[in-house]
This record gives sequence, structure tokens and C-alpha cells, in this order.
Amino acid sequence: MGKSVQQCLGQLDIRKSVVGLATGAGAIYLLYKAIRAGIKCQPPLCTTSPICIARLAIERERHGRDSGELRRLLNSLECKQDEYARSMILHSITRCVYLLEAEASACTTDDIVLVGLMLDDKDNSVKIQALNTLKAFSGIRKFRLKIQEHFIKVLELISTIWDSDLHVAGLRLLNNLPLPDFVHPQLRRVMPALMEILQSDYILAQVQAIRLLSYLAQKNDLLYDILNCQAAQPGSLLFEVLVFAERLSEGRNTPHYRAVKWHYNEQSLHEALFGDESRLADRLLALVIHPEEEVQIQACKVIVSLQCPQHMRVRPSSCQTSHSYFNNGE
Repeated sequence: MGKSVQQCLGQLDIRKSVVGLATGAGAIYLLYKAIRAGIKCQPPLCTTSPICIARLAIERERHGRDSGELRRLLNSLECKQDEYARSMILHSITRCVYLLEAEASACTTDDIVLVGLMLDDKDNSVKIQALNTLKAFSGIRKFRLKIQEHFIKVLELISTIWDSDLHVAGLRLLNNLPLPDFVHPQLRRVMPALMEILQSDYILAQVQAIRLLSYLAQKNDLLYDILNCQAAQPGSLLFEVLVFAERLSEGRNTPHYRAVKWHYNEQSLHEALFGDESRLADRLLALVIHPEEEVQIQACKVIVSLQCPQHMRVRPSSCQTSHSYFNNGE
């Protein structure tokens, strides 16, 4: 061949280098394909995982198409399931309603009726999840009237079942929508139960109960029922209770309410707050120096509302006497 040994060895080294480069490039390419495949690979959908539900929402927004997850869950709710399965399905539906807005809006009133049927379930956990689902749907305007049709059933549940989580779920739903007039008779019947919840040891239920009562105190036809309801002295919910007290005080001083001579029992809320033996005045004066400014301001508002009505201040003798500080002009 005419080539020296040294030349042959040099060509061999070059070939090894070329082969090595080719092998390295192939390895890099294979690594790239593996990484790319790993990125594209997604685990199967799991409706009980919040991450999966969130992924559905992101994919829907990205591609502008219906994931079908909410409809699948609603359809599965119609099938025969045990209590645990029904509870978990309702829980997943609630998450989907909040996350998948377009799919939730595409639902129908028949879906609301289906969820409402779960309020009759014998298992309390299913009832609670159904209440949460109805609250989620109540954020969509077109479903509000249909959801309000279930309010009498909701009031029945919170007044006959002593379950703090159920109370919270039911009261949150009631507080999320205006209460139609047709539920007022039922509200009168459940007023003692609302007062019991208010005096319970569960703070979340207490807060929801006081919010509902504060709203109801603005209804002329329910004011007497609230004031005449048997209740212990209000607790220490401070700001929420002060708002409630202010609205009650303003309501009882309106001409419409004063036009009737009402009679309250000795243990009524009216006597506890506004009666001769009430300690409300003492407590309000103490709250004027409360460290929280909003409590101070609300306490002052209640003090002002406790004064005689504006149209009666020209006739001091017409104001009721009371053993409180306010009678001495303090």
C-alpha cells in the first residue's frame, strides 16, 4: 500500500474519533427524545385530586374546549353509589364549578334539581357536600331562583340536625343569596334553632348565624320574632354582634314597628338587649376603648341607635326609662 506504520495508526485514530462523535451525538439525541416524551407524558386523570382538577381548568383555558369532566361527574351522580362515593362526587363537582366556569355555566336547572335531591340523603356528609355544591352553583345568576326553591329544606336541615359542619354549610348557602318572602314563615319557626346555634361553641357556625340574623333584622315582618326569641345574653362575637344589635335597635325605633304595642317574654332577646335589666350599656361603654378600631366605631353606632328616635327627642318624657347609663346623659 506504500503507507508507513505511523500513517496507518494516524488514520485509525481519526476513525475512532469520528465513531466516538457519532456515538455521542446519538446518545444526546436519544436523551432528548426521552426528555421530550417525559414532558408530554401525563398521568391518568384522577377526579379526586385537586391538582388534576386544576390541570383540567388550565387545559380548557389553553385549548378553549370543554373537558367534559363536570358533565361526567353529574352523570355519575345519577348512578347508584354508596354514601362515600356520593359525598366524594359532590365534593369534586363543587371544585369543578369553581374552576371550570364555562362548563358550570353550561349546566341546566335539572342539574340543580339533581344536586338538591341529595339534601334528602340519609348520610349527613352527603347533605353537607350537596349544600356546598349548591353554594358553588349560586355564583351563577341563572341558577339562583332554582336554588332558592331549596331554602325551606335547608332551613329544615339546620333546625332539626345538630351538626356543626352542616350548620355552617347550610348557613353559608343562605347567606350567599337573598331570602325570598315565601321562606319567612319557615324562618319564624326556626328562629329558636338559630339562637341555639348562635350560643353554640363552634365559632364558624356562630358567625354565619349572626350574619343571617343581622340580615333578617332588617325585615319588618321578622323583627318581632327575632326580638321575642328566647335567648341568653349575647356572647363575645363583638363586631358581628354589634352590627346585629345596631340593626335591631334601629328596627325597633322605626314608626312602623312602634305603631304596635309588643309584649316580650322575660327571657327574650329584646329584654336581654334593651330591657330594664340589660347590661348592654355597660358593655358598650367598655368597648369604646377596645383595641380594634372597627369594634370601637360599631360600639359607638349602637350607642347612638339606642337613643330615643329622632322624632321623639323633643318629648323627653315619652322615652322609656331604663337602668342604663344612657338615662343619665353619659
